[in-house]
Amino acid sequence: MLEIGDRAPAFTLPDDTGSSMSLADYAGRKLVMFFYPKAMTPGCTKEACDFRDRADALLAADFSVVGLSPDPIERLVAFKERESLTYPLLSDEDHIVAAAYGAWGMKKNYGREYEGLIRSTFVVGGDGLLLNVYRNVRAAGHVARVTRDLLGE
Repeated sequence: MLEIGDRAPAFTLPDDTGSSMSLADYAGRKLVMFFYPKAMTPGCTKEACDFRDRADALLAADFSVVGLSPDPIERLVAFKERESLTYPLLSDEDHIVAAAYGAWGMKKNYGREYEGLIRSTFVVGGDGLLLNVYRNVRAAGHVARVTRDLLGE
């Protein structure tokens, strides 16, 4: 399980434009990576829009934002357009990156257990080390907590 101070696992994934994006693309910059289960669902839309609404404040403090989900690129494109999201969305269809970050595993919903994406956020410093780790979070109020922790708001 990744902890604060650990090196963030490297990755390369396709983004909503069809290009490849890597953690290395953010070397020397701080990055907020949030893993969400499924685009265009109520909780994921709430979280993505909250990050959209706080993206300028995070960027002003030198934090970039990236969303990751197991959705195919086509769904990410539609989600980004529909919600006017201003940051990249990455497609992790094989769950390899989510598993490396501990954001893929057993979940419980209405008494049913299944494997899936665990809503989580990781903040990576410019040196590639984890500054903050938020696991198994609820969409409502999560972005406010992250920005409070990072920006003191």
